Amino acid sequence: MTTTAQVNAVLRTPPASAAAAAAYFSAGLAFHADVSDVAGALAADGDPGFVVLDSRSTASWDQGHVPGAVHLPTALIPEQAEQLLDRSVPVVTYCWGPGCNGATRAALALAQLGYQVKEMLGGFEYWVREGFPYETWEGPGRKDADPLTAPVDAEDCGC
Repeated sequence: MTTTAQVNAVLRTPPASAAAAAAYFSAGLAFHADVSDVAGALAADGDPGFVVLDSRSTASWDQGHVPGAVHLPTALIPEQAEQLLDRSVPVVTYCWGPGCNGATRAALALAQLGYQVKEMLGGFEYWVREGFPYETWEGPGRKDADPLTAPVDAEDCGC
């Protein structure tokens, strides 16, 4: 049987098997966390079980950072990580945003030193865009949630 229908660009390469897709997406969750999940864990009572690490420069840190984050620029990780971080506590790295791979480089540097690490998808940009509180050299700040990145009238997006 022949078909005359053209296959569209989405299906030109067939989807992976369900087992391969499950392995791929499970691995992705082992390496990444999103800002909403990080914010929720930090806001809950008790120890979240991880530390948040801002891998940007001091000037960037001063512009704004996640409250309670450890400031450790990527270039300083090899020489300062042991003084600032406990190897038994997972680390969640972030940088500016999705257009920046600084959090990835920081996560790699930490993993090479033996730390368990995840990267916070969206970085500081999405932390602010989703309306979570941040700190600057001038004090605390918070912006209204961007309706294109976070639900406006709900606690979470339901995903």
